[in-house]
Amino acid sequence: MTSDPPHGYRRIGTDRIRENVGLSYPELAPGLVIEHRPGRTVTELDSLLGAALSGNVAPLHTDAHYSSQTRWGRLLVCSGVTLNLVAGMTVRSVSGLTIANLAVDQVHFTAPVHIGDTLYAETQILARRASESRPDTGVITCRTTAHNQVDTSVLAFDRTFLVPLDADAARDATHY
Repeated sequence: MTSDPPHGYRRIGTDRIRENVGLSYPELAPGLVIEHRPGRTVTELDSLLGAALSGNVAPLHTDAHYSSQTRWGRLLVCSGVTLNLVAGMTVRSVSGLTIANLAVDQVHFTAPVHIGDTLYAETQILARRASESRPDTGVITCRTTAHNQVDTSVLAFDRTFLVPLDADAARDATHY
């Protein structure tokens, strides 16, 4: 096999290719919008595990009877679970090569998320620059938004993180 590998893969041997994880610094250009797929349906297990891991046992998230008596009429998924699910949806493309997260800012939960909702996310690259303190890295700032299956916005946040300036060197060094 001597042809170029499909987009999103790189050749690592004569008859072997490897998936790329994370876009490279040059590909993360300001203005770029990435639609993340697949969507993610929130399960009861997601909600309960998130509540258990975080210690958030608020009855609004864990007690179906209590929640049925509230204005929502059913369990709400903890906002921390929603934030983590959506942030996780972005990793494969946006931050797969991240060296360090620097900030998560301007987090806004704009509508409730319920068990069974399907979340979709997109990220817009807001800015990029070479790091002043780490000459082999770049600083990326992006805004991620999420909506549910009926196109209701549920979450928006900004994130800043470090990525290597030379993605191929980082991939080679880590066999990724």
